[in-house]
Amino acid sequence: MGFDFDYMLSLMPILLKYLPTTLLMATIGAIFSLIVGLILALIRIYQLPLLNILTQLYISFFRGTPLLVQLFLLYYGLPQIIPSLVGLDAFSAAVIGLSLHFAAYMAESIRAAITGVDRSQREASLTIGMTEWQTMRRIILPQATRIALPSLMNYFIDMIKSTSLAFTLGVPEIMAKAQMEASSSFKFFEAFLAVAMIYWAVVVVLTRYNNWQKPV
Repeated sequence: MGFDFDYMLSLMPILLKYLPTTLLMATIGAIFSLIVGLILALIRIYQLPLLNILTQLYISFFRGTPLLVQLFLLYYGLPQIIPSLVGLDAFSAAVIGLSLHFAAYMAESIRAAITGVDRSQREASLTIGMTEWQTMRRIILPQATRIALPSLMNYFIDMIKSTSLAFTLGVPEIMAKAQMEASSSFKFFEAFLAVAMIYWAVVVVLTRYNNWQKPV
């Protein structure tokens, strides 16, 4: 059997209908990852008792184990010991899993960005009467955001690619549709090449945007 270029092209419109689901998962996951990552970063920076130890364990676990294993633990494993999670749908499980996984990586980037801001600015802010929270919110975080933005954008790009694992939970996204089309036609190369091209196009656009946003 030769390569069926026409079949691959015919799959593109079909697969693109599921792209919004993929992007929605990544976007929601990125928002929650940023929130959790910021909280974890602040706990690490201020060395809060007990919470700092738990945060280090969290980061170590989610950075040290595969995302697929984490998704399976969340969707298939936890409902066995927490019955209230039995009704958790696959989409929500995928979003939660992506959020928890990438929060561990974002936390370290955010922490590095915050500590990268000159300490003299914090000291000057406290000297003129600002509180610790005001200093962090008005002085430190705006500068840290600019420092961390390129790496956070890279994590968002990685998250988009990682949504392909959501099909293992039964989420009807672009990879799941490609798998179904390949199984019915037995044209696996064409189907998976088509989905690869779509992912590639999205990543190229975001990568160029990220590079454009980087300070000169």
